[in-house]
Amino acid sequence: MSTVREAAFDVLRSRGLTTIFCNPGSTEVSLLIDLPDDLRFVLALHEASVVGMATGWAIGNEAPALVVLHTTAGLGTAVGAIATARVNRAPLVIIVGQQDRRHLALEPFLTGRLEGLAGDYPVWVNQPARAQDVPGALARAWHEAVTARGPALVIVPMDDWRAPFDGEVLAAPARLLRPAAVPDADLAPLVRLLAGARSPAIVAGAGAAWDPLVALAERLRCPVFQESFGARAGFPQDHPQYAGVLPADRERLRERLAPHDVVLAVGAPVFRQYVYVAGPLVAPGTAVALVTDDPAQAHRSAADLAYLASPAAVCARLTTLLPAVPATPPHHQPKVPDQGEPHPDGGPLRAAHVLRALASRLPADTVLVEETPSSRPDLHRLVPARTPLGFVSAAMGGLGFALPAAVGLRMALPGRPVVAVAGDGSALYGLHALWSATHYRVGALFVVLANGRYAVMDRLADKQGGKAPWPPFTEVDVRGLARSLGCPARRVDSYDELTATLDEVLPELCAREEPLLLDVTVAVDPDFQP
Repeated sequence: MSTVREAAFDVLRSRGLTTIFCNPGSTEVSLLIDLPDDLRFVLALHEASVVGMATGWAIGNEAPALVVLHTTAGLGTAVGAIATARVNRAPLVIIVGQQDRRHLALEPFLTGRLEGLAGDYPVWVNQPARAQDVPGALARAWHEAVTARGPALVIVPMDDWRAPFDGEVLAAPARLLRPAAVPDADLAPLVRLLAGARSPAIVAGAGAAWDPLVALAERLRCPVFQESFGARAGFPQDHPQYAGVLPADRERLRERLAPHDVVLAVGAPVFRQYVYVAGPLVAPGTAVALVTDDPAQAHRSAADLAYLASPAAVCARLTTLLPAVPATPPHHQPKVPDQGEPHPDGGPLRAAHVLRALASRLPADTVLVEETPSSRPDLHRLVPARTPLGFVSAAMGGLGFALPAAVGLRMALPGRPVVAVAGDGSALYGLHALWSATHYRVGALFVVLANGRYAVMDRLADKQGGKAPWPPFTEVDVRGLARSLGCPARRVDSYDELTATLDEVLPELCAREEPLLLDVTVAVDPDFQP
């Protein structure tokens, strides 16, 4: 007679969940010991890194990744990373260990009150009623993660894995199809709106598909903006119709979109903001349409017309249904790439110097993971995303994403160079991932822009006219911390050191098996505005 554990492994194999990202605890030992040879175990030294690496893996593979967490301590520590995975729409199947079912009523040591611990960030949470329901719950979790594109949790008591499993019914379909086509009749209102537009514009988000959106934009001959605070670039940023990143406050947003009578958001919310500013999102007379496959995004967006449908399918069909715009000079000004600050000539390095040097040397197919809040505007203007995943970021806004996500992305995409650019404040939240990168020979490049402070917080305090109580942390040695985790690291203090190192490392980055961290000393930009 087979066991629940063996049946669960069969379910995981059938769904391609054969890599386990984990930081183990005692309630998971009965699952993890003597793993079959076809299942790969990947250790991270902190649960946030576990989930962050799995998130990168899921984004790179465009398929769910498997995570195992340890009861309350593991799930509780990972909640922030789970929230990031949800907002980044990364599908995860997360197994959370629980104490032995036979004495849960007595709340023994390590019992977890787990079902609500991660709040609303999981797309689905389930503790099966019987041990025999665990394999079916895992199969359903895979479907839930794919459909809702987020983390699905299954809570499994530690004794369930050894329970018998013979002839049980899996409460999940073996195959689930999700038709993406949209009838032309349903698209007719959007076709009329765009065909009648005097000056349309597109806002591309992380949910957009590049090729269909490029075809639609070229059909309309209109500018394409990138959503603010997006998880990924939704449009090639070296395309002549790319118009830059939308402002993150209502006043500047209205000004930017004012020339356009129709704005179509594709795979992006309408519209994501940061600092509150009073007033409408768009000027009077501007109609807003939305195409997204995210129900929550569709339901909360202030749009005149919204479609809950596949952005790729809708854009492809719109390109066929819409009349071609005559080849006349464009009515918008194409974005001219900013070349950044000049050579520092012996002065202090600034983030723009580093990003400009990086941009001129990056291979076109580089996966770039960003987590540098005080340098993000410079990165947007200096480092265009030229291929899908050319810009990946934590859409949630919490820190600790870039380093572990870069490890998972490189594991998923061994044929592409992977670079993470992070501030030192951000990097400190995810440094544990460097051990995993070294141990599993993940040849990513980590560029840490070290200014020894939370520059965004300092500037926000200045803007509000108050004195910040937090001190700088200039004593922190990121290079030393990386080396203590086994990761090769170098400090870079000058422009010449920077360019020499990049010229050495970047040409061979795709073939590199050993990670490398560059601890780059930068001065705070006095003109930076969050």
